[in-house]
Amino acid sequence: MPRSSNDKQPRDYVVDGAWPHAALAPDAPVSAYYGQSLSRNLQRAMTSTGYTLRGLAEVTGINHSTVSRVLNGKVMPDLGTLARLEAAFGFQLWPGPAALPPPSPKS
Repeated sequence: MPRSSNDKQPRDYVVDGAWPHAALAPDAPVSAYYGQSLSRNLQRAMTSTGYTLRGLAEVTGINHSTVSRVLNGKVMPDLGTLARLEAAFGFQLWPGPAALPPPSPKS
């Protein structure tokens, strides 16, 4: 399915370091920052609960490869996928505006 915007995959905006803890390009869109933060949140949730890709897939009905692509910054999940992930963990994964970098100081 085509994207509704011309944004690339979130990890395509990495300029330094390894996903999902890398520095993003200064012109990275909001979706890249959200994708990066979501990936970190999902990674932490899986670590803290002990879920593997396949275990999480069983519980949520989401294909393990889809979860892997979200973790690796290759895709942003749709709302249904996000809802099933959050329901499985019992807490919010979507980062919201806190994922955005601080605004640049005005000259």
